[in-house]
Amino acid sequence: MSHTKTSIRLSVAMGRIQPSATVGISQMARQLAAEGRDIIALSAGEPDFDTPEPIKEAARRAMDAGKTKYTNIAGIAELREAVADKFRRENGLDVAAEDCFVASGGKQIIFNALMATLDPGDEVVVPVPYWVSYPDIVRLAGATPVFASAGADTGFKITPEKLRAVLSERTRWLILNSPSNPTGAAYGADELAALGAVLRDFPGVLVLSDDIYEHLLYDGGTFATLAQVCPDLADRVVTLNGVSKAYSMTGWRIGYCAAPRELLAGMAKLQGQSTTNACSISQWAAVEALTGSQDFLTEWRSIFQNRRDMVVDGLNRIKGIECLVPDGAFYVFPGISDLLGTVSAGGAAIETDEDFVMALLAEQGVALVHGKAFGLSGHFRLSYAASEKDLSGALERIGVFCAGLKAA
Repeated sequence: MSHTKTSIRLSVAMGRIQPSATVGISQMARQLAAEGRDIIALSAGEPDFDTPEPIKEAARRAMDAGKTKYTNIAGIAELREAVADKFRRENGLDVAAEDCFVASGGKQIIFNALMATLDPGDEVVVPVPYWVSYPDIVRLAGATPVFASAGADTGFKITPEKLRAVLSERTRWLILNSPSNPTGAAYGADELAALGAVLRDFPGVLVLSDDIYEHLLYDGGTFATLAQVCPDLADRVVTLNGVSKAYSMTGWRIGYCAAPRELLAGMAKLQGQSTTNACSISQWAAVEALTGSQDFLTEWRSIFQNRRDMVVDGLNRIKGIECLVPDGAFYVFPGISDLLGTVSAGGAAIETDEDFVMALLAEQGVALVHGKAFGLSGHFRLSYAASEKDLSGALERIGVFCAGLKAA
């Protein structure tokens, strides 16, 4: 009997989005390493520290106690209360457990909030450079991302003037990420207040404040978030956070937020038809993360700041690379425009930032992410969530690669 091969037709929505560039390059680096290549991978946004032992122990206790069943869609009561207490204690937000929501990672919070509120014709303001998933989630929801330049000339932060210029009657959301992926730029309270003054003239605009890197702020900087600085806007702000970055729990997949209850109802409705609750064991681990000792954060911050200083200094010593000092997170986003239009020692034409990072990976075994993936060409992103040995080795290899570039 003969069989006709079935042709799988993907949805129109799948054509609106692209695979994650950061995931793609990280997978490429892992594959090359598996083939025996000496690869230094600085492409992933993941702390290299292990999850603290008290958090892992809390997960073991939860399993031993049989806390392995379905939970409330929005999260166990204990975690929602811990989230509310964190927001009250650290951020000065006037919220209760009922104002808080738990999902399988911060990305699902974003997905839920945007999918629950966007329709075709709606617009979402996304400052450039951006985390790679923001515009694609907007497109998946059928809406249109509107990009607002926040380049090196403004410290990679959107100005009130730039914000006002892109807001319109079609704008449904503004996405703010501070400290930022990919640049590490962080907004101070005064800068947020200035943006809030613009937003008051556009009462229909919601704000997604992605604070996932809150605890990775350096040089003694004080963290601020929009709902704290502008409490009169809190009824249209989703304050997003999670345990992935600060507590080195990327694989545990727990994100959380505080948001208006009407929006949370829509997010719960959507999550109830997708993943339902986040992993029950991970939720109990997150309770410990938020309520247990926070002392290790000071040590981790110091380590990250030392790495930052080492990487910024090393990159700025390489001719053709210009690197600003980031305020937080664990990324640098240096400019390499002066290195484009060259040819590498291996004969690769370096016309774009993607050419640069791909040739660097092929010839020197260093995995970075090209700036175009974040909406701003002429740059690359390097994650310094790696050992000093790896960072030192990567800087040496980048320097060798750049020294080998010749005019086309």
